[in-house]
Amino acid sequence: MYINLLKSKIHRVKVTESNLNYIGSITIDEDLMDAADIMANEKVQVVDNNNGARFETYVIPGERGSGVICCNGAAAHLVNIGDVVIIMAYTWIEKEEAKHFKPKVIFPLDNKL
Repeated sequence: MYINLLKSKIHRVKVTESNLNYIGSITIDEDLMDAADIMANEKVQVVDNNNGARFETYVIPGERGSGVICCNGAAAHLVNIGDVVIIMAYTWIEKEEAKHFKPKVIFPLDNKL
């Protein structure tokens, strides 16, 4: 049996940009992606701590070292620049393996990558 488990989490990061006219997705600094073990085009759930909005999208790599977190397309309506969000990716894993699995969680606002 497989279960869906948290794989990666960028806990509390500020939205730096918003681009309503882009076709969709969230742009994330590649350094943050690497630190959290999130891949380009991976499906993520985004939760806005400021207003409670939640949405799913896919990741586009942003400029390394830029700190960019940009909500694109329709998601730009759900967040504001400066909002603090949590970005989570999940994986399917065998139940027995899940008992020992530890997700990769980073805390950018606390400088704990």
